[in-house]
Amino acid sequence: MDTSDILKRVRQVEIKTRGLSRNIFAGEYHSAFKGRGMTFSEVREYRYGDDTRTIDWNVTARYNHPYVKVFEEERELTVVLMIDASASRDFGTAAKLKKNQITEIAAVIAFSAIQNNDKIGVIFFSDKIEKFIPPKKGRTHILHIIRELIGFRPESKRTDIAGALQYLTGAIKKRCTCFVLSDFIDEHSFERPLAIANKKHDVVALRVHDRRESELPPVGWLHLTDAESGESAWVDTSSKQWQASFRERARNRERELERVFKQAGVDVAAIRPDEDYVRALVALFQRRGTGY
Repeated sequence: MDTSDILKRVRQVEIKTRGLSRNIFAGEYHSAFKGRGMTFSEVREYRYGDDTRTIDWNVTARYNHPYVKVFEEERELTVVLMIDASASRDFGTAAKLKKNQITEIAAVIAFSAIQNNDKIGVIFFSDKIEKFIPPKKGRTHILHIIRELIGFRPESKRTDIAGALQYLTGAIKKRCTCFVLSDFIDEHSFERPLAIANKKHDVVALRVHDRRESELPPVGWLHLTDAESGESAWVDTSSKQWQASFRERARNRERELERVFKQAGVDVAAIRPDEDYVRALVALFQRRGTGY
């Protein structure tokens, strides 16, 4: 993809995702991802019904009339997008590859963040940290992020989620909200680094997966290749034994991921490239906003 194609794609993604974030996600995002607490804003005269615990006794004594402290939510957040750049994101059997779905979801979150005056940064990872874009504000910064989401080419094909989470924990000093956008296909365990990261930060898992990763139609012999390891094999998809084994491995993987996310206390949304991610994100934001 040359520069002109990338810029055209950036514009398309901006138009679609900025509109979605403004019209659909703004309220849900604000409710779902809280600021760091309440900060003192000003004092004003006491009004009937005010909480007496907020009375400022020093000012009250000075003016011989009750005054209360007014607090505002410290709204500003730091948002970090952790983008899985490994080779498995190039897979897709529907109209959209996993990496294209990840790009749009990331862009929607980015625009939602800047509309709430939040900083946003990005960590691209494979089995190493491929690129780190420090958190900043502004439309120019968002467009830079989208250009990287579209045009970035990783050096490695493999995945190391544990290493990426350890980098997040060390690199981002203050508490942030971190969205991990990945298919979470990793032969190594990332359970402990995920739990540690979620204690320091607010980690949200957005799992983008293709349905053919858990089910294949019985169409006879197929030559399958692992995009990350390069290993390949011929398999008979019409074999009932192979189909049963394939489905069982997929179910076990699903159950293990559910257990890991639950154990770490991480909210998760599972999204397929052939599905509408809007519905999944709104549902996730609303669950967080209501506490369910």
